[in-house]
Amino acid sequence: MMKRENSNRTRIVGLRFTPEEFNKIERKWKSTTCRKLSDYIRKHLFNKPITTYYRNQSLDELMYELIRLRNELNALGNNFNQAVKRLHTLDQIPEFKVWILRHELEKKILFNKVEEIKNHIQKMAEKWLQS
Repeated sequence: MMKRENSNRTRIVGLRFTPEEFNKIERKWKSTTCRKLSDYIRKHLFNKPITTYYRNQSLDELMYELIRLRNELNALGNNFNQAVKRLHTLDQIPEFKVWILRHELEKKILFNKVEEIKNHIQKMAEKWLQS
């Protein structure tokens, strides 16, 4: 059996913090890979390396925009599938003409959304290449 690293840690130090101080420490700790607050504080006190998570704001914005666009594309795809399903059940030609007009409109909307996605991706790529 492997001996625990902190088995010789017999001394306890008690500290009191204001709520603001504790919140600041906790925020910094939660942005690291340390599993325990005591590990974070110990590493900080003894100047050991602390691995922190890094959030890239432009990636967050990209993900938000892509999720929004994906949801819109899903809605358009659902509408399109419903229209095609309806096409298979048509008995009368006038309904078919209505479907064609509706299809053309939704096709334009779909192509506009695809173009919007391509433009947004291009802007993000240019932003990344400038870094």
